[in-house]
Amino acid sequence: MTSAPPLKASPPSALPGANAVARTAATLVVVRDGAQGIEVLLMRRAERGDHSSGAWVFPGGVLDARDREWHACCHGVDDFTASTRLGLPEGGLDYHVAAIRECFEECGLLLAHGADGAMVALDADAGAAIGAWRGLLHRGERTLGEFCRHFGLTLAVDQMVYFSRWVTPLARAKRWDTRFFIARAPEAQASAHDEVELVEQRWLRPSEALAQGDAMKMLTPTRSTLEELARFDRVDALLEYARSPRPLPATAPRIATGRIGAVPITPEHPAWAEIGKLDPQRRGDASYDIVPGTAVRLSPHVIRVTCGNPGMMTGPGTNTYLVGGGARNEWAVIDPGPEDPAHIERILAAAPGPIRQILVTHTHHDHSPGAVMLKARTGAPVAGRVADHTQNQDPTFAPARVLQHDERIEISDGVALRVVHTPGHASNHLCFLLESERLLFTGDHLMQGSTVVIGPPDGDMGAYLASLRALLALDLEWLAPAHGFLVGQPAQMIERTIAHRLAREAKVVDALRALGPAPLPTLLTRVYDDVQPHLHAMATRSLTAHLLKLRDEARAVEADGAWALAAGAA
Repeated sequence: MTSAPPLKASPPSALPGANAVARTAATLVVVRDGAQGIEVLLMRRAERGDHSSGAWVFPGGVLDARDREWHACCHGVDDFTASTRLGLPEGGLDYHVAAIRECFEECGLLLAHGADGAMVALDADAGAAIGAWRGLLHRGERTLGEFCRHFGLTLAVDQMVYFSRWVTPLARAKRWDTRFFIARAPEAQASAHDEVELVEQRWLRPSEALAQGDAMKMLTPTRSTLEELARFDRVDALLEYARSPRPLPATAPRIATGRIGAVPITPEHPAWAEIGKLDPQRRGDASYDIVPGTAVRLSPHVIRVTCGNPGMMTGPGTNTYLVGGGARNEWAVIDPGPEDPAHIERILAAAPGPIRQILVTHTHHDHSPGAVMLKARTGAPVAGRVADHTQNQDPTFAPARVLQHDERIEISDGVALRVVHTPGHASNHLCFLLESERLLFTGDHLMQGSTVVIGPPDGDMGAYLASLRALLALDLEWLAPAHGFLVGQPAQMIERTIAHRLAREAKVVDALRALGPAPLPTLLTRVYDDVQPHLHAMATRSLTAHLLKLRDEARAVEADGAWALAAGAA
């Protein structure tokens, strides 16, 4: 399991309440090539008692109604082209104008062409004359059009590249719908913050800024933008990426609560999809944490209770699901977890009605041993399948009923599960489909944030891929994994998992071609060169599974512990 990114608590002003209309705004991310890579201009806002007080930001601000009046001052891009890029029917050029104006007012950098068509370079005299207009524009005493006419300038909107769009969460009292642009810093110009709204400025490498941690207060869009910029070494590479065709949907963080209070959550966070499902009104009361022992109502018919067994293999802990309800209010438990009396007590406390059935996805030690204790407390029969191999399996598992693929399990009136046999991670692995909610309880077949270990002899890579492909035929909206949060867009996750496994298989074939005959340790360093050494023991199990799959397909052979490509294999 991968860990969630660091979270920053929101101040009291960010707590749920207002649902204000978002004001349109534009931001200009100014970058330059430094001695050690890209540098970006960041400025610290003055303390004003609001959400952004003291925050390090890029130049930018709200659109002014008069920005639209000065389209004729723009160089190289008309409103139709600008609007198309931004996905707007009209007014796209307004954002470009506002970004340039705000950048000039706040830090003195002017993105403009002179009468000769060259980018403006400000020497001491020109800089003083043009700089005198900063305050006039900021106070609204003169307009941007008057400024351009006075100095014979056109705004260099052709040098701006649309990068992203951020919308403030609904729970915030003040909201903005902001378009972010990237531009190379004009040469022969020096930035100077206005010492009114901005009280400090620094040119920093993105990674350097991010490494400051709490020493530099940043809002979520700023931090996320820096994380993207940190992927590039030179401005040319960044601009080439920014200009490339790519989806640019609006990113609207979701406010959620947890161990450090109210926090804006972005789509990269593991809790993103679940927060959207549990808090569609954006009240901010869904959690970004999985808290062991805390019952979470995922729907009228589904409750999750997570065991307190976090670890490298279990992430935040093993999820136990209660499924049921209806008029009879009867419930089934999916995966009672390890032999943990405290966890069993929490399951019993979370059940709104009698537990009539105990279902097990597979018999690894973090999933099924609790069935013995739960059966003793409830009298509910246990159902599942017995693994083909006993290695690493729960020896206490003795199902009263062996479940078959595609059979239907009636839980309560109107609540039923369909059994889906999904061998691969384990020979006896089952998923359970709650058809009324298009929700699949995946056990360890699909895990959030990490790939599943396939460990022979009971694990089988060929069977695993076949099981994944079979799931694509199901009508699914949600995945409920045994470790982590609910997952949305199931088909995409399944396809990514298949693609990942096939890419790893291709690396195995390449390694066999280059190194074979070779023993497992030699192949491991080549095939899993992107995996940390402390994970190599688990990687060896999956590597073995890949090799056995290739052997079964007559594409690889093994002799005396060394593996090689089979004769004629591609």
